[in-house]
Amino acid sequence: MDSTIRTATKALTWQLMGLVTMTAIGFVFTGSIAAGGGIAIVGAAAGFVSYFFHERVWQKVSWGRVPNNATTGLSNSN
Repeated sequence: MDSTIRTATKALTWQLMGLVTMTAIGFVFTGSIAAGGGIAIVGAAAGFVSYFFHERVWQKVSWGRVPNNATTGLSNSN
């Protein structure tokens, strides 16, 4: 289970990644309605892929994790 600070940090880094991604995509497109739709579609696809890799990286980071057996008394074996 993740600690509250870890969850908040993940949410913050995710939002920062989204801001950078959408800024870069918006720079490529114009301000038309069609471009806005393109930004939304590309942003959704980029967000999906980015989220996947973001979570995979955080799976490898042990900082802020609360061991399962610390709160339940159970072992961590699966």
